[in-house]
Amino acid sequence: MQKSSLEEYLQTAEMAARKAGSLLKDWTGKLGVRQKAKADLVTEADLASQKTIREVLLTRYPEHGFLGEEGQEAHQEHEFVWVVDPLDGTTNYVHACPFFSVSIALRRSRELLVGVVYDPIQDECFCAMHGYGAWLGDKRLQVSEIDSLSEALVVTSFPPGVQRDHPQIECFLNVLDKSQSLRRTGSAALNLAYVASGRFDAFWAPSMNAWDVAAGVLILNESQGKCTDFENRPYWIDDPRLLSSNGTALHDQIRGCLTPLLS
Repeated sequence: MQKSSLEEYLQTAEMAARKAGSLLKDWTGKLGVRQKAKADLVTEADLASQKTIREVLLTRYPEHGFLGEEGQEAHQEHEFVWVVDPLDGTTNYVHACPFFSVSIALRRSRELLVGVVYDPIQDECFCAMHGYGAWLGDKRLQVSEIDSLSEALVVTSFPPGVQRDHPQIECFLNVLDKSQSLRRTGSAALNLAYVASGRFDAFWAPSMNAWDVAAGVLILNESQGKCTDFENRPYWIDDPRLLSSNGTALHDQIRGCLTPLLS
């Protein structure tokens, strides 16, 4: 695809993300909260953010499909589909913890074309175009060079409502024991963007949805990182199990800690 077309898609996605991020900031502290599932909150702001994004994208590209976390639409008949998480890190947002984001990606079949992860609190917009790299503002993103788990800052996500006997807990302890430090932040999209920018060295999660990771996966891939499933096969966003890293020997070292999830 021509670079000019990708640039146009990316510009539209960033406009939508920034507009939704501004809305989320305006709604902070003014929310009505309802329970979607245990330990998995949804807010009115989720719905308003998605509506805003949808209007921006489909007004500009009415022929495109739209797959959003809050109310999925039929999209199989569309060549191009926008994959959107209007508020990634909802629980953080509800509790006024400033680590949440807006995630927007454009896919064509099994190819991710553009991706945007926007942090409205820090006003950081991570962007990528397929084949042309990833950026934070004017800075080209590049993963870290850490190749030892003992020196790595690693991050993970737990499934909603995880119990202490879940295999993910054992994996968490395995990595905690061997890494320099381990985090659980609550925003998969920002986790991937942080690996892409070298702030984190690796991120794994056993229960992702396409809208959680689509933009972040492209941003990381365009930053020379690596994304696989837990069996080390190339990752696609329909797979719930994601292992991502800077692509060094660290990747396999973390895989070795995830055996409880492979049985």
